[in-house]
Amino acid sequence: MREHLAHFDIAGFTYYEGVLAFNELKIGVQLQLKLEEENKYDARAVAIYYNEFKLGFVPRSENRIIYKLLKVGIDCLEVRIQRVDKKENPENQIGVVIHLVITEKETQE
Repeated sequence: MREHLAHFDIAGFTYYEGVLAFNELKIGVQLQLKLEEENKYDARAVAIYYNEFKLGFVPRSENRIIYKLLKVGIDCLEVRIQRVDKKENPENQIGVVIHLVITEKETQE
């Protein structure tokens, strides 16, 4: 079962390693989320990574539920690139979608 949770542009894309990975960032590519609780700007910061490259963050307006799910160990989030637009402002070049994904085994427990 897949359920849409959120979609957004990566916040802070200009300031991190997106430029180093940009040519590999294609629609459908899976990304990883990591809590960044020591972030001095946002206590609920959730960083977005492509392999070892930090791309930026889940925007503050979208991170409340995502932070809580990760904080309690729920790891059924699938994060994928939904849009790539090289002509946009860097902060709007990469769109991301997050789905909650539950396998049949997990729904039977």
